[in-house]
Amino acid sequence: MDKLMLTKIDRRTFLRNTAAAAGTLSAGGLFLGLGNTATAKADSAFSPNAFLHIAPNGDTTLWCGRCEMGQGISTSLPSAVADELEADWSRVTILQGDADEKYGPQATGGSRSINTMLEPMRQAGAAGREMLVAAAAATWGVPAAECEAKNHFVYHKESDKRLGYGELAATAAEQPVPETPRLKSRDEFRYIGKSLPRHDQGAVVVGERVYGSDVVVPGMKYGAVMHVPVLGGSVKSVDSSGLGDLADRVQVVTIDRLERPYGSLGAVGVVADNTWIAQQALNRLKFEWDRGPHAVYNTDSYKAELVESVEAPGTSVSERGDVDAALESAAVSHAATYVGGHLSHSPMEPMASCVDVGDEHCEVWASTQDPAGIQETLAAFLGREKDDITVHVMAAGGAFGRKFMCDYVHEAAALSQAAGAPVQLTWSREEDTRTGYYHPCNAQHIAGSIDSDGNVSGWLHRAAFPTIASLFDPTNTGPGEREMGDIIRQPLAIANFRAEVGEASAHTRIGWWRAVYNIFFGFAINVFVDELSRKADKDPVEVFRKMYSDYRGEGEENARRALAVLNKAADMGGWGREVPDGHGLGIAVHYSFSSFTAMMVHVEVDGDDIKVHRVDCAVDCGLVLTPDIATAQMEGAVIMGIGLALNTEIRFEDGAVVNSNFHDYPVARIGNTPTEINVEFIGQENTSTGLGEPGVPTFAPALINAIYDASGKRYRSLPIRGSA
Repeated sequence: MDKLMLTKIDRRTFLRNTAAAAGTLSAGGLFLGLGNTATAKADSAFSPNAFLHIAPNGDTTLWCGRCEMGQGISTSLPSAVADELEADWSRVTILQGDADEKYGPQATGGSRSINTMLEPMRQAGAAGREMLVAAAAATWGVPAAECEAKNHFVYHKESDKRLGYGELAATAAEQPVPETPRLKSRDEFRYIGKSLPRHDQGAVVVGERVYGSDVVVPGMKYGAVMHVPVLGGSVKSVDSSGLGDLADRVQVVTIDRLERPYGSLGAVGVVADNTWIAQQALNRLKFEWDRGPHAVYNTDSYKAELVESVEAPGTSVSERGDVDAALESAAVSHAATYVGGHLSHSPMEPMASCVDVGDEHCEVWASTQDPAGIQETLAAFLGREKDDITVHVMAAGGAFGRKFMCDYVHEAAALSQAAGAPVQLTWSREEDTRTGYYHPCNAQHIAGSIDSDGNVSGWLHRAAFPTIASLFDPTNTGPGEREMGDIIRQPLAIANFRAEVGEASAHTRIGWWRAVYNIFFGFAINVFVDELSRKADKDPVEVFRKMYSDYRGEGEENARRALAVLNKAADMGGWGREVPDGHGLGIAVHYSFSSFTAMMVHVEVDGDDIKVHRVDCAVDCGLVLTPDIATAQMEGAVIMGIGLALNTEIRFEDGAVVNSNFHDYPVARIGNTPTEINVEFIGQENTSTGLGEPGVPTFAPALINAIYDASGKRYRSLPIRGSA
């Protein structure tokens, strides 16, 4: 769990760390140089830091240290460098950085890429700009204050002379690196806050973008794996007598469980000269498994246990006021229990990597959110130093938290080591579905009250679910104050509040799934407010408005911003407007990842047929770096929310996953897409915060509330249709 608790670094720390990683300090003492000044001068190029290289002809290369997995980060972050550099975007090429500390923290998760790296990337570009200006001033023999950079040239303001960046590269490399370069004011931005074409969109359209499953290296073989089906189980035996004519064409390898959080569960692999032969050989093998202690796991009975736990007194982790007295004296009180099932990440590209383990090297090509994690895991497996392992970060065809783990890379390394050759391993869809790190089953019980003045006067919130912390310590048997923080920190004016938890042991690997615990917290909070409001004959939007507007103390600014997105979404969607019979409106608002999101849903219900006509979404994530990419993020959150609300659930029987592919884990299709999705961003005067995840928690409750408005039917369990 601690892996995603990324620390936001300040400029000086970042620049100091990247300089140390490169082994070359600039004259300024802080900023990284990719090579020393003499080298830069010799080839007439300019490389003042890890993110920027200008060739003698002016062509500019920018590096992105974060993983591109469809969210557009490899366009957005380098655009900040280009903006401060005053680069011509048409002259820019963007490359993905390998695993290297010089790029700063590379773990791509927790909606932390922009708010962690925006300022360091701006500093990188601004430093380059000032060095180019200094080089031009030195060339002309004029004060730097008389010169300005603009669109890949430096101009002398009085004479209108100009020099291109390529012409200045060698001289710029000799300039001292400024410790505190001037950053642009917002009215000077050319790319930040503006929509830009994704740098790789042409390659994506024509199929030239290289993902983990596309990698080909000389001498490469291909692998296929079948995993131990139950957490804690092992391989008892493998019968290869059925291989027949494939016996001499394949190598069968048993992969032992690696006792690390991100290592393999244990598997049997086959190595062959092509994927088809490897898969066919795997299908001919017969396995006997020792299923271990978790073979008793059954999700239906487990969820019943969680419900029983939350409907009984739990362990208090946060409390203020007197909840019991508030509930007893309230004009209106209500209680409800909410349940959710396991979810699979199911990216369109299953787990994929290529690993070459040699006597003196280990080289990895992987779709990964955590290249440093791969280095650490393979170092433990191979008994080598972390720095001896080279990791090339490939584009990921979806990830959502799953590719933060590296069991699939460990397995490719084991196959490569056994085969004595590079091995590309791409899991089948079935193995991807059955061998995951799953979003946890959960149950929540809420009891609340409204007093005669319309205030939510009491709130008891109990939750039980297996925690991600169980990956690192299996004795963790349920949520604690840290996991409940996303409830405790909601800026709601409730005088009497208590959060309680119940124990819940993990029987499978629990992992980060987009928005993590906020998925089920946002669902329960928003549906309960809707239920409580309607029981008190109140408008749920007005109840939320009162809770936010009456909030005082620490977090008051958060309450103001949450109220603003609520009002914006209600205005966008026309809250309270008349809709036809069988249609309904629902709304939800949630604070997560330091951002604020509200969604209003217009739905039509005809028996079991549910059609989402319109979604209006308001977001305050501070300064939006690339609006079109940010809008796509929220549209994607809506589509993902449709799947988890209506259909998708991973079920276990006898310790193993029952689902196998998209026919029985039906993610949202084009036909499920709302007719209209409207997204607006507010609060852009604020510092940038998270965006990739905050949209997911609000869709499902807004939909459930809209379904109730349309049909009078209240759902309290997700998904509402169950698995197909």
